[in-house]
Amino acid sequence: MSDRLDELERRIDELRAGVRRAMRARDGGAARGLRAELRAAERAWDALVGGEQPEEPPARTAPLVTVREQVHQGLRLLGATAQPRLVVAVSEAFLGGTIRSAQLTSLRRDEERSFRSAPYGRPYYLCAALTDRLSPARGLLTLSAWPLERRVVGPLSPRVDFLTCAIAVAGREQGDPRAARLLLRMARNIPGATDGSLGPPDPDRVIAAARAELAVHAPRDTRDRAELARRAARQLDDVARLFGAATLSTIKKEYAT
Repeated sequence: MSDRLDELERRIDELRAGVRRAMRARDGGAARGLRAELRAAERAWDALVGGEQPEEPPARTAPLVTVREQVHQGLRLLGATAQPRLVVAVSEAFLGGTIRSAQLTSLRRDEERSFRSAPYGRPYYLCAALTDRLSPARGLLTLSAWPLERRVVGPLSPRVDFLTCAIAVAGREQGDPRAARLLLRMARNIPGATDGSLGPPDPDRVIAAARAELAVHAPRDTRDRAELARRAARQLDDVARLFGAATLSTIKKEYAT
């Protein structure tokens, strides 16, 4: 009985936290599903404490953490703009995530629609990085809460951000097989990060190699990004600063539909 009570109490705590996250994200559907699960788990706990045979709570009908929040957590862990597949891999390796790359396809468009309908109604938005044309960068996700300097990308920015992400992954890797595989894939793209063996790389070695290369690229990238951020702040409105300026091809598509 004690083990069952412990299991139910953990689930109740997890569901309560999930409800709070869904409410903060204004995801009403997820919040309703989680509250229903929470009530069922609490009834099962009451029955067990009262010596009755509890009904088994229903199978989970909604994720405890929404796709949106999983992406948010993944980006925060990485600390830099990243491609969706890297966000998915990090979420799975470190955060128990269940998202798939296909689920991220329309996410940025949904975020932009939400912002346009209720500007700054959410604590953060998932958006695309901005290119040197101040248009949305294809396949690069970022967070609205980050300053413009971190959300724009110059010529060296993809490499700088990759190295930044590698350092973050290496700093969290603690022997989990999924995390070790992810770190190995990243380390193979950093000179000096591996010793040439097929085994898991040494996280400290990866960090040192990534920082050495960053020391070469970061000063120029910082200057480029600062200039791009100044241009974006001067030329773009609130929506475009988060989601990018419309390009000619985007305008043509909108007219076509």
